Amino acid sequence: MNTAVRGVDVWVARLDGAGIPVLKRTVREIARLQADAENTEVRDVVDVLSHDPLMTLILLRYLQQHKRSSQLNEVVRIEQVLMMLGLHTFFTQVAPQGIVEEHLKGKLFALTGLLHAVKRATRAAWYARDWAVRLKDLRFDEIRMVALMHNFAEILMWCHAPEEMTRIHTLQMQDRTRRTREVQREVLGFRLADLQLELARRWQLPELLIDFMQQNYSQEKRMRTIVLAINLSRHAENGWNDAALPDDYRDIGELLHMTEEEAMIMVQGPQVAVPMH
Repeated sequence: MNTAVRGVDVWVARLDGAGIPVLKRTVREIARLQADAENTEVRDVVDVLSHDPLMTLILLRYLQQHKRSSQLNEVVRIEQVLMMLGLHTFFTQVAPQGIVEEHLKGKLFALTGLLHAVKRATRAAWYARDWAVRLKDLRFDEIRMVALMHNFAEILMWCHAPEEMTRIHTLQMQDRTRRTREVQREVLGFRLADLQLELARRWQLPELLIDFMQQNYSQEKRMRTIVLAINLSRHAENGWNDAALPDDYRDIGELLHMTEEEAMIMVQGPQVAVPMH
């Protein structure tokens, strides 16, 4: 077994046994909804989870661990998962496994890195869902879920390997021409993409997410929607003057059958603001 594979296996085992903390905002909002359970609807919980990939990950893992033998079809939509489980089960059994802000107390740089990764994920999820709706794709909520979860390994590593993730960030800032995966291999011995794929398999996460990570259908419209949403979210984080954005506008325009200028106007609207707390 080569060193990279061994390194991935070590981290898969470590993360498999570690708790998954969630954002303080999520804990607060879930407690609020539970206190008013009689007036809480599934959509209220979906709205909270849509801003926290980690809590979404906990829910998906719980579903797989408690899957009924009679369940033949894969459940991907978060709303459908909650309806299957019931809100009482969600509130009492699918509990947050700690709070991110407490877990990273005293590690402000790592916490900031994690929050930026979460913001990129939630922004990408919003874009992906919006474009899927425009394309009349009936699986728009599943597409949103995949975009939201596309970088969950990075978020987990900011929680459980803050020193390594800080080192990766520092090296990237020192030489912006280096590819991210090269820096990850130097520090960790493997790519985060490889770790994420192995975790997804270990936790039996939805096949649509695994297919996306394997990029089996990178040119298929549904996968293309997710890729472009992720790219735009990453580039927009650097500001609306990022050099990569014109290419994003062109590609988005081709996807949605609009001009590059129309795509730019669309994505720079008020919807780009994603609340963090």
